[in-house]
Amino acid sequence: MDRKDTPAPALSAEELQRYARHLTLPQVGPEGQARLKAARVLLVGVGGLGSPAAMYLAAAGVGTIGLIDHDAVEASNLQRQILHGTSAVGRSKLASAVARLADLNPHVALEPHDARLSSANALDILARYDVIVDGSDNFPTRYLVNDACVLLGKPDVYSSIFRFEGQAAVFWGARGPCYRCLYRDPPPPELVPSCAEGGVLGVLPGIVGAIQANEAIKLVLGIGEPLIGRLLLFDALRMSFRALELEKDPDCPVCGPNPTITRLIDYDAFCGVAAPAAERKPVSIEVSAGDVKRRLDSGARAVLVDVREPWEWDICRIEGARLVPLSTLPDAMDTLPRDADLIVYCHRGSRSLQAAVFLRGEGFERAVSMAGGVSAWAREIDRGMPQY
Repeated sequence: MDRKDTPAPALSAEELQRYARHLTLPQVGPEGQARLKAARVLLVGVGGLGSPAAMYLAAAGVGTIGLIDHDAVEASNLQRQILHGTSAVGRSKLASAVARLADLNPHVALEPHDARLSSANALDILARYDVIVDGSDNFPTRYLVNDACVLLGKPDVYSSIFRFEGQAAVFWGARGPCYRCLYRDPPPPELVPSCAEGGVLGVLPGIVGAIQANEAIKLVLGIGEPLIGRLLLFDALRMSFRALELEKDPDCPVCGPNPTITRLIDYDAFCGVAAPAAERKPVSIEVSAGDVKRRLDSGARAVLVDVREPWEWDICRIEGARLVPLSTLPDAMDTLPRDADLIVYCHRGSRSLQAAVFLRGEGFERAVSMAGGVSAWAREIDRGMPQY
């Protein structure tokens, strides 16, 4: 990043000692370290990817680090989200992250943003920083971050992970392609399982998140060849890296010469979470955890169908439910009543929504999906239920 007009802050004696291995690098030196101290970097999410990225940026001496997140630490996070420890379970991720980073490097200023990034606040928050590191795990946020970065002229240090594979790039509309040049439109949400649904190797975000930190540091220092115009692909099973060359899309709706996106939009709706009225499924296909509890308490004839896997069932379940893994649902239809409410649930609501749509198509007109799955049930109804 170009901060030639900003006087470089002086390094204290403690900082000179702390960053000694940086200072001996000709590409960094005292001047580069001062640039790091003057830099402002925002991390979107302090989960799997944000954990290693935040720790290495703090250790490197990035002067101001913004952190935006709104979740709490769950036990299932600890397999990969190394910012957080067992004692932080149930605590906000922001509070946990700030405590760990402050201990790692007390010379770094930390700016927590306890919020969900949205079209209402994205421009205001991102405008305060030089480099944006996107550690989000969903398409609405990725498109939101990309478009906000293009509108603000900021670099978007991107990555994503799934199972054993990861990818990383630097999207910067002013100097190369943006995220929409690669993925103009998001896929339908039902075709994109989350890491919670599909799994992720615990070490994978450590590798990919460290790459994000490396790219952010290079951008601040103005050294090396950033991943602008390149998509780096990593396969942990094959232990292989390969890079794809990316080209700027001349018809890109946000960074092209004739953009059609000039303001942030409702990205949840755009990504299919709420479909257009003509395509929208009946509202009654999803019900809340509270609605399910009220139905069960009222004595209504209802059958709970758990479409998770047996290992998930062993962790936690709703009393009275029947286990029918999603892959076995077609073979189990003859054993399900057609004259009762079929309440289908899974971990977070994705698989159960697929199951409810399938059952409706097979004539089970009273099939519904419990939005948020057992995670919502644990948060709203049974707070003693184990979460994963």
